[in-house]
Formats: sequence, C-alpha cells, structure tokens
Amino acid sequence: MADNPFENQLQQLEKAQKIAQIDKNIYEVLKTPQRVTEVSFPIEMDNGETRTFDGFRVLHSDVRGPGKGGIRFHQNVSIEEVKALAAWMTWKTAVVGIPMGGAKGGVVFNPKEISQHELELISRGFIREIAEFVGVDKDVPAPDVYTTPQVMAWMLDEFEKLKDRKEPGMITGKPIEIGGSQGRGTATAKGGVFTVLEAVKHVGIKPKGATVAIQGYGNAGHNMAILLHELGFKIIAASDSKGGIYSKAGFDPEKVFEHKQKTKSVSGFAGTEPITNEALLELECDILVPAALENQITAENAGNVKAKIIAELANGPTTPEADEILNKNKVFIIPDILCNAGGVTVSYFEWIQNRTGDYWTEDVVFERLEKRMITAFDDVFSICKEKTCNMRTAAFVLAMQRVSKAIELRSCHR
Repeated sequence: MADNPFENQLQQLEKAQKIAQIDKNIYEVLKTPQRVTEVSFPIEMDNGETRTFDGFRVLHSDVRGPGKGGIRFHQNVSIEEVKALAAWMTWKTAVVGIPMGGAKGGVVFNPKEISQHELELISRGFIREIAEFVGVDKDVPAPDVYTTPQVMAWMLDEFEKLKDRKEPGMITGKPIEIGGSQGRGTATAKGGVFTVLEAVKHVGIKPKGATVAIQGYGNAGHNMAILLHELGFKIIAASDSKGGIYSKAGFDPEKVFEHKQKTKSVSGFAGTEPITNEALLELECDILVPAALENQITAENAGNVKAKIIAELANGPTTPEADEILNKNKVFIIPDILCNAGGVTVSYFEWIQNRTGDYWTEDVVFERLEKRMITAFDDVFSICKEKTCNMRTAAFVLAMQRVSKAIELRSCHR
C-alpha cells in the first residue's frame, strides 16, 4: 500500500525479519506502537471564531530509553503517518546507537494559512493536551515539518507553566538562548553529508563536480545543498512545494535560499529553467536527495530514476515497491533511518546538555556527530555485505537486533 506509510514500514520490517530472525513474540511487539494518543482542542482564531484542531502523539517504543521524535504541523497529517514516523524513529535511534526510543506527533492544519499568534495558540494548545505523556524521562519531542525552534520555545514554556518547574530537556530543537544546542539547525543536513561522503567512496564517485538534485528546500534540504556545494559537489536542481529549478551548469544554493526567503519559492531563480518535482526525481545526476515528504519515489517512477546514489534526507520517501526496482537497477540507497539521523543525534546531544548543564561548542557537537554517523554507516554497510542485502534492509536488521536485545534483557514483551 504505497499510500499508507505505516504499512510501508511494516513491509520494510518484514523484509529485515527474514534475515534478522528475531524471536516471533518479540517481533510481534516490534510491529505495534506502545501508545497512540489522539487529541482535539479548541482555539479562538484572530477573527473571533473557534476552530477545533486534531493532533496525535505516538510512542512506538521506549524499551531503549525515553521516546524521541518530532512534531509536524501539516494539513495531511494522519494517524497512519504518525505511527510510521514513530516506528522509523525507533529504528533510527537504534541505528545510531542513541539510548532512546521512537515517537512522533502531529497536528492537522496548514501553517501557511494562519497568523503567528494563531500558531502560538495551537503550539501551546497541543502541548497542553499531551503534557502527561511527554517529559525528559518519558518522551522528548522536537521540530519536524513546519515546526521551528520558536514553536519548541512556546511548547517548553507552556509545559513548564503546567508542571510548575524548569525542565528544558523535555523538548529539543529549542533556541540556543533557552537551552538549545549549537549545531542543531544544520544537524540533519550535516549528518546526511557525512553519510554521502562515505557512500561516494563505495560507489566510486569523486565529490568534486558530482551532480546533485534536491527535492525539498526546507531546513534540511537547503542546508544539505549548501554543505555539499562547499565540498565541491555541483547542485543542478532544487524544488519546493511550489515548483523547481534546473541548471546543467549548477547554481549557488545559498543564493537560491536567499531568493526563496524573498519570494517564498525557489522558482524563478535567475539563470535556471523550471522543473517539476516529478521531473526532478528522474534527472540525470549522481546523487538524488529526497528531502520533502513520504512516498515520492514509487513503483511508477522508480524505473526512471537515473541517480547512482539516493540520500534519503526525508522520512519514508521511497515505497517498498520502488525499493525493489531501485535495487535491481543497482542504485545505492542511504536509507532515511541512517541518512537523516543527524537531527535526532544532535537532539540527543541537546538532551544530554540540558540534563548536565554542560553546554558544548559547535566544533565539539559536529565532531561527535561525525563519529556517530560514520560508525553507524560502517555498521550498516558491514551487515549489507555480510548478509548480501541492500542498505535499507541492513539498517533495519541492525536496529531490530538492538531493540529486540533490549526487550530480551528486560525479560518483558515491552
């Protein structure tokens, strides 16, 4: 079911189970979220009318530590999507060896259609509804699609008022001034770059002049473009929800981002030609970076993908059916639960800093991030070679083994 991300995640899990051979009772636990919370809350809008908002928070597993995962604000948020994202967080934290579990949240609305004041009210309203389920030792939220450090600040403030205590570690991705970590803003992209630099060695691509197409030009996508460009890669295409741009000669991704900030889209950047999101995925390039939403590479278009490497900066951008086609065509995929784990890794670093009161420099943060990302890549690649499977299956095998071991050691089914 290409349109159901949770079913896609279960298919990925099943494929890995054939190799991992986890105890059947433990495997049953791995397939099921631990807690699913659905809420509705009223907000008085700027025009005086009351509007009800629906939201979700899913804790997939806390067997390896407190839940960890973002909150997204998007009109297409669904319970199936949030369940899938929570499960992917369980596997992601396990792959990079973070002692945390997996969780995710979301509120159903289009943030582009509301005011800043309304955004604050929704942020505070949602955290009030889930306050009993989150906390520094329970479940630690973070930013995701269309949520920002400012949103995290409002949520932290509301939570601390409710609990009548300071607890900065209950949420990550905060502004530096109230306990955020250096490097958090570029962490997802930075982690992705570390994995790309490892992948090009195995595929035999030289970074200088290697061509890159990036679908999605939000925080992760535009930072990935800038970082790769600084290393000598050539960015030839970029897109966002309103359209895309292409230039065979390449362009300066920083200038494109400045253009997007002024015009609200990458479209129309000087010296480029327009390209659709769909066409971008099928471009002739060395590296394709899906950095938008789920289910972008499907059975319908996977056969037309010409990239040698796909670096999944988004969560779940490739369906299981597309995976089969890409593997057959020998495309090297850096799976999402490895490629985009830089964000959760630095969120974990932020959580540690909040708990100890010892705050690190950006250099220290990135040095520790690089070490974790390269170790994780090597761990996954070793399983990939040993079991003769693709990188995604190898990442799931590694994650399942680590989570199931924790369940086994606790002698419980949760």
